[in-house]
Amino acid sequence: MTTTALLPAGFGELEPFVADWAKPTRAERYATRLSKSIDELVEFYDAIAPRAEDAIASLDALELDSLPDDATRLMQLLYSMILVSYAVNIFKQPRIPDSGAAFFDMVAEPAV
Repeated sequence: MTTTALLPAGFGELEPFVADWAKPTRAERYATRLSKSIDELVEFYDAIAPRAEDAIASLDALELDSLPDDATRLMQLLYSMILVSYAVNIFKQPRIPDSGAAFFDMVAEPAV
């Protein structure tokens, strides 16, 4: 039986995080961050942060306008890592401290 890899070769250990974290929009990534416990955020961050430079190098070798699906998912995991990094390293919780019920909603996504 053959299975299709969710991520480029060499990044298989990150595949368990694809379903939750390889989201196409910032809003979806932020909603995922808010839905997770700090322990889950730390688990994800600790898994991907050490591989970030390798992932960036792998993606830099490809054309951004024609990324294959596995590379797109890897890029989305990196975007999620960035979003989670604030919660893990600064806030120590999924939500922004002292923000109450305030919420910022983007009206447009970046072009890339």
